[in-house]
Amino acid sequence: MVEELILGSGLASLGVAWYFSMRVQSVSVEKGSASPEEFERLTKITKAIRDGAMAFLFREYRTLAVFIVAFAAVIAVLIDDPLTADVHEGHYSACAFVVGAITSILAGFIGMRTATAGNVRTAVSARESLEKGFATAINAGAVMGFGLSGLAVLGMLACYFVLFKMLGTADIPLSTEQAHTIMEILSGFGLGASSVALFARVGGGIYTKAADVGADLVGKVEAGIPEDDPRNPAVIADNVGDNVGDVAGMGADLFGSVAESTCAAMVIGALAFHDQPTALLYPLAISCLGIPSSFIGILAFKAKTEAQVQSSLKNMLILATVLMAIMSYFLTIKLLPEGTFTLGKKEGVTATAVYLAFLSGLVSGYLIGWLTEYFTSHAYGPTREVAEASKTGTATNIIYGLALGYNSAVIPSLLIAATIIIAVSQAGMYGIALSAIGMLGTISVALTIDAYGPVADNAGGLAEMAHMGADIRQRTDILDAAGNTTAAMGKGFAIGSAALTSLALFSAYVTQCNIDSIDLLDPWVLAGLLVGGSLTCAFSAMTMRSVGLAALAMIEEVRYQFKNIPGLMEGTGEADYARCVDIATQASLREMLKPGLMVVFTPIIVGWLFGPTMLAGVLIGALVTAVIFAISMANSGGSWDNAKKYIEAGACGGRGTDAHKAAVVGDTVGDPFKDTSGPALNILIKLMAIISLVFAPFVVAHGGVITKMLQP
Repeated sequence: MVEELILGSGLASLGVAWYFSMRVQSVSVEKGSASPEEFERLTKITKAIRDGAMAFLFREYRTLAVFIVAFAAVIAVLIDDPLTADVHEGHYSACAFVVGAITSILAGFIGMRTATAGNVRTAVSARESLEKGFATAINAGAVMGFGLSGLAVLGMLACYFVLFKMLGTADIPLSTEQAHTIMEILSGFGLGASSVALFARVGGGIYTKAADVGADLVGKVEAGIPEDDPRNPAVIADNVGDNVGDVAGMGADLFGSVAESTCAAMVIGALAFHDQPTALLYPLAISCLGIPSSFIGILAFKAKTEAQVQSSLKNMLILATVLMAIMSYFLTIKLLPEGTFTLGKKEGVTATAVYLAFLSGLVSGYLIGWLTEYFTSHAYGPTREVAEASKTGTATNIIYGLALGYNSAVIPSLLIAATIIIAVSQAGMYGIALSAIGMLGTISVALTIDAYGPVADNAGGLAEMAHMGADIRQRTDILDAAGNTTAAMGKGFAIGSAALTSLALFSAYVTQCNIDSIDLLDPWVLAGLLVGGSLTCAFSAMTMRSVGLAALAMIEEVRYQFKNIPGLMEGTGEADYARCVDIATQASLREMLKPGLMVVFTPIIVGWLFGPTMLAGVLIGALVTAVIFAISMANSGGSWDNAKKYIEAGACGGRGTDAHKAAVVGDTVGDPFKDTSGPALNILIKLMAIISLVFAPFVVAHGGVITKMLQP
């Protein structure tokens, strides 16, 4: 029964994605245009954005293809060792890795295609009414949300069935060894998804922020022209960047979280439920409940007025969370054994205790999202303080923004800590993995409202560039303002789930390595903690610098075109948009490799040289520091962005004032914070943890080369 439930839910999710895709495509751009001239302008601009986005994706995927093949070979060679495991395990893990990577790529590609189609249709729908524009943007976001959920569920189920048939038997329950081997190999699926997510997040983040910084600093500050003005050569690259960073990048990030948290729960639960397929597949089954919950939540709310736009987005998430909480209780009671059972070292566990662990993550995820909104939305005090600080210059704007980010990390960290305590007290380390799944339970609607943001943002840009009129731009600005907040909330979900997911993967890793306890006074553990913490700093520095280098090239190009293209500033000349798109593409692909490879190979090298205990210290050190850094950076960046928009709406003197110029500079500083370095730290801790899990047999058998040499 549980297999049919999972299969049906995955197919239904893809069906829902197709349904929303058809709703987006049903909006006619030609009929929605005011004139043939406007239709021609919209078509030309949309094609430039779509072609730029697709060109970037294909070039990125060609680079990733080389990495996927090479790293799959590394997995097969290092794990296929008679001293560590069955000689076929490495080949199976490598295949699962490739499947996970390809599925993640497919999810990002689908989301990108729909987003670029939804941008222009949102703009023309806004001509009819705010309600129509809102519905089109939500429909475009929902394709990404439900498409990703369906692919994640079906991909993991397919891998499970293939491995079950190859390593198990249909009529005899699996042995402990068989179940554990299958779950270990299934972790390769999550590794593939997370590997693609790292490069998609870093590469997309560098692209979008290089274009954004160049467009803002030269166009808005130096030239004094409006945002999304067609005279700005970087404006198309900026719109392309919204899609490659916030749609494809975020989609790959959360796809990896779903796959990894589910794999972690199944690895930990394999020992207890090896002879109970229904209970073994419970983590995957409970993830499926978010699909109908999210679908109902999205259909239940519309937005006819400005006030309803923000409230509808939040109410979608609230309703989906409540429905998920109710349905998951009955599914938990149905699928898990009656009475008490043992999960790892935790005895006397009940189905209700497992549900409470799941519920702690579900509730914590919503609260972290709400706190992110509080600190980043200009409807509340913290961001308004940043805007007020802009009156006295750029320095005070940045000082207040940094302080806000540091302060905003406190309560979410406490919530994550409380979730860990509740989850472990109820169901041990299995509870940690379930809490991560709970935090991602409403991923379909959460990703929908997250992808809604860049769609609405691009719609506003199209309205400006196609000269659709001030009334249309006003409506798209209303949609975009709400999208900024939802994007920040999505980053909050991603950070919280990454922390719990990486901790769940860590617990699976120490189980694999037979590490019963970790002594913090052990010098190797202490050294590992410091190394892990320094990795967060090194990774952040590398990605921030990459944005700076790419932005420098973009700024020089925009200045060059303003100076040398006749009539550009007067509106009679035409900017070379393709040149800026190409600069952003080349810079992002070049700069993403170094931080990506550092993250991928650090766990393998540390484990080989210093052994599993020091690697455990590295994972914990990176986890603690990365969570704080990620929350702080994301919220500082979001606050700087919304403080700028608050001033542009008329506060603190409005556009063109010194406060506005200070806020624009603060926003450019915050761009790599919130869209490159901060979000990429989520993947750093998840990827390091799952690489450690997948390569645990190799580390146990061959690790500690240097520590063994130093032992007396």
